[in-house]
Amino acid sequence: MAAIGVVIFDGFQVMGLAALSAFEMANSVLDRKAYEVEILSEHGGPVRNSLGFTIDTRPFATRDFDTVITIGALNVAPSSPALLEYLRLVVRTARRVAGICTGAFVLAEAGLLDGRRATTHWSYASKLQMLYPEVRVEPDRIFIADGQVWTSAGMSAGIDLALALVENDFGQEVAKAVARNLVVYLRRPGGQSQFSTLLELEPKSDRVRRALVYAKENLRNELSVDELAEAARLSPRQFSRVFRDETGQSPAKAVEHLRLEAARVMMEEGRHSMSEVARETGFADRERMRRAFLRSYGQPPQFIKRAAGNARTASSPD
Repeated sequence: MAAIGVVIFDGFQVMGLAALSAFEMANSVLDRKAYEVEILSEHGGPVRNSLGFTIDTRPFATRDFDTVITIGALNVAPSSPALLEYLRLVVRTARRVAGICTGAFVLAEAGLLDGRRATTHWSYASKLQMLYPEVRVEPDRIFIADGQVWTSAGMSAGIDLALALVENDFGQEVAKAVARNLVVYLRRPGGQSQFSTLLELEPKSDRVRRALVYAKENLRNELSVDELAEAARLSPRQFSRVFRDETGQSPAKAVEHLRLEAARVMMEEGRHSMSEVARETGFADRERMRRAFLRSYGQPPQFIKRAAGNARTASSPD
C-alpha cells in the first residue's frame, strides 16, 4: 500500500483536493487499498481553506510517505519555516514529491525545484520564474515530471497529475478505468498546452460546440463542412455562417488547429512515428502536416519532436 501525504496550510485552494479522488477511485478499480491518503499540516487539527470551511489534518510526522503532494493557494505567500524544513526532509525518503498549481511555489521555496523543469498555472508562471530563477519554468504544460519531483498547472490539472501518478504505479489500463469512473477524459498528457483549441475558440452555441467536439473525436475523418454541419444539425450554408460568427474562423481553419494540437501531443509523447501522427490526426501525409506546422508554429514538426525528446532525456532520473 502506498501512503500519500497531502500537505495543506491556511487558505489553501479547495479544488486541489479533487485530485485525491483519483487515488480513492484507484482503490475501487483495483478492489484493494492500494493508496492511503493522509491530510497533513504543520500543527494538525482544522485548517481553513479558500472557501472558509475547515479540513481536519494530522501534524507533520516522521512517518514515511511514498508520495507527498502540496496544494497551492490563490494568494501566493511565503511558507512557514517548519513547512519548508518538512519538505526538505521528505524529499530524501519519498519516492515522489508533487506540487499542484501554486504548490510549485512551496516546492521552489524549499529548494526542491532548483535546476529542474516545472510548471504552474499560466497566470503565475512569470512570477515563479522571477522569484526562483534556478527553476526552469515551462508555463505551457499541463504537468511535468522531472525525476522524483512533479508539478502541475491549474487546480484542475491536479487531476491529470494524479491520474499520471496512478498510471505510473499501475499502468495505463488502470488509469483509464479510474478516469472513466471519475467521468473525465483520460488524463491529458503532460506536454499538452494549458490553452486548448476548444477553449480558445469559445463557441457561443451548443450546436457549434457539438460540431467541434465531434471534430476532436473524429480527426481521422475528412471533416468536411457537410460532415460538421450534420453533427451540428444545421445546413452546410447555415453552419459555415454561424461557425464564423461565433469563432471568428472558418471550419477548415479550426479543424486544422485541432489536428495540430493533437499531432503535437502525440509527438511530445514520443511513441509514434511521423507517419503515424499524420495518419491518426487526419493530415493524411507528412508533407501536408509539415506545411500546417510551418504556418502555425513557424517550425517543422521534426523540430518540435526533437525538442520534446531532449526535454524527456533531460528530465529522466539518473
